[in-house]
Amino acid sequence: MSSPGFFPRLKQAVIDLVLEALHASVELFKIIVPISIVTRFLQQWGIVDQLGVLLGPIMELVGLPGQLGLVWATGMVTSIYGGMVVFASVAPGLELSVAQVTVLGSMILVAHGLPVELRIAQKAGTRFRAMALIRIGGALLLGWILHMTYQLSGTLQQANHALWNPETVAPNWSAWAVAELRTMIMIFIIILGLMAFLRILKKLGISDLMTRLLEPVLTVLGMGREAAPITIIGMTLGLSYGGGLIIREAQSGRLNQRDIFSSVALMGLCHSIFEDTLLLMVLGAHISGILWGRLLFSLLVVFLLARLIKVLPASIFDRYLMRRVKRDLSTAEARCC
Repeated sequence: MSSPGFFPRLKQAVIDLVLEALHASVELFKIIVPISIVTRFLQQWGIVDQLGVLLGPIMELVGLPGQLGLVWATGMVTSIYGGMVVFASVAPGLELSVAQVTVLGSMILVAHGLPVELRIAQKAGTRFRAMALIRIGGALLLGWILHMTYQLSGTLQQANHALWNPETVAPNWSAWAVAELRTMIMIFIIILGLMAFLRILKKLGISDLMTRLLEPVLTVLGMGREAAPITIIGMTLGLSYGGGLIIREAQSGRLNQRDIFSSVALMGLCHSIFEDTLLLMVLGAHISGILWGRLLFSLLVVFLLARLIKVLPASIFDRYLMRRVKRDLSTAEARCC
């Protein structure tokens, strides 16, 4: 029998692509929707405000006013946008320096949207507590390093001037639901575009070229070359957008567990490096901390983590860092055939 023509094959390829994107998106929405609803209640009940009060003394350790604890708490529980809204309301009158806003911005970039992003990381096989410790502890450590660096060098001590004041989110549930629906649609579109883009790159041989170029860097970090494509997606677009692909890759069984852990840790510490960096720059944060400092810090931490997990006994690794992920046999078979 003759093979089908170009247009029938193109039609089938598009259908397969849309179905795959829908499957990945649904897996992600199962995580995002319930957590978004719970987070909404936490905001309305004032629990997020209480977290800010508790974080006040901690903020002082990194050279920040205690009032900014509410900003970081909001960012951790909700998103960067939520933290920005709170920042716009509490920053006036604090007379913050560029260094202080850079420290705060870097901490928000490392630890934000934790309910959703940690659940995504957990779905990929990592332990919730391990990734929470890496994200929150990493944010505090990076904040302290930047604080000491700017203080001892006397740099960025000038007064901060924010370039953007975000609008307050509408308090009613209908407006919130509409905003969440738009977010879901946007996530699906991005995942669909990602899958199409990756297929094009594979057809053109660019994926293999990028993997070969990244192999030396990943080798230094202690990661296998198979982790390159998924790591690139997470670092550039973030865990929320790349989460469906990350989970799917973990379920396929192509990556070993140590590579998954190192990859998710790197993506957790340093993701959305373009969009998120620009967001914090409009609040006055300096690129030296929110981009270069965060990137170098993340690479160093993952380098050390990769060396550590190589020498850990399998029993300790499985108990505290990783858990077994249920294999998606259909995905695995599709990749093999």
